[in-house]
Amino acid sequence: MPSLNFIGGEKGGVGKSVAARLLAQYFIDRGQPFTGFDTDRSHTSFTRFYADYAAPVIVDTYEGLDQIAAVFEEPPVDGKAKSVIVDLAAQTAAPLSRWVRDSDLLSLLAELGVTVNFWHLADAGKDSVDLLDRLINTYGAGPNYIVVKNLGRGTDFAQLDQSAALKKALALGAHVITLAQLHEGSMRKIDRRNASYWAAVHTTTVPDSLGMLERQRVKTWLKGAYSALDTLPLM
Repeated sequence: MPSLNFIGGEKGGVGKSVAARLLAQYFIDRGQPFTGFDTDRSHTSFTRFYADYAAPVIVDTYEGLDQIAAVFEEPPVDGKAKSVIVDLAAQTAAPLSRWVRDSDLLSLLAELGVTVNFWHLADAGKDSVDLLDRLINTYGAGPNYIVVKNLGRGTDFAQLDQSAALKKALALGAHVITLAQLHEGSMRKIDRRNASYWAAVHTTTVPDSLGMLERQRVKTWLKGAYSALDTLPLM
């Protein structure tokens, strides 16, 4: 089954684009065709790193957002229906929820056999807890919720673990995974080169190429992240 993945968290700096890029590389390595959409007008980091797969989209208009659902009308690729990754910028929850509601999107995609996943990238702060509660209250039962504890944005998730918001999400069948922190120096080099994770691991002859042990650490990070992604309803 194809999936529609809204990579959110509503606030800036929680690692949404890192997660979108990770999921893109996971789909590539697993042979799952997909289309990506980048809603961040200022950084467009998803588009920069995976330009062959992602394009910008304007969330302020239904015409822009309709492009996301239109992917599921496209013919299969090698017998596989495309999935979709949407890298949500901060403060996009309101226009997105209006579009989902007015289009009755969840019912339509259920009829088409598309799995809808709302990803909530969380740091260790209270804001992430409150925003998770708002997400659950907005969409309720129906879609899947994937809560990502991003260790690159904090290490003590006690507030989230003990929250009523997480209990509510778990009661709806939410998945909770942990994303380890990739070494900061390696991530900086990858970002400076606008490199995909594949390119970061396999390129050795250009400026800012990762060293042997840096490449090994990226491989190890990807392996651990893929083990968590394998448990999710992605394809």
